[in-house]
Amino acid sequence: MEISVDLTLSPLQDDFEQHVIDFIKALRDSKFTVLENPLSTQIFGNYDELMPFLNKAIKNSFENQDICVLTMKVVKTNRSTYEPHF
Repeated sequence: MEISVDLTLSPLQDDFEQHVIDFIKALRDSKFTVLENPLSTQIFGNYDELMPFLNKAIKNSFENQDICVLTMKVVKTNRSTYEPHF
């Protein structure tokens, strides 16, 4: 099954920017399709492959921070090619 995942990483510390950059670079280095905007990052792929990857990427990011919030939305379809029709 294909999924779309919307992620927003919010480190609660002064050096937050580098942690966000490192997390996005880890996502970019994967085999999955990644789209970014100023508010969040989306990653798309097969559920059984993507979720274990995200589990490791999130854990690695959390281990390098004191306090962090990660907001994640999962949609059961691959929306990577979505374009508005208006």
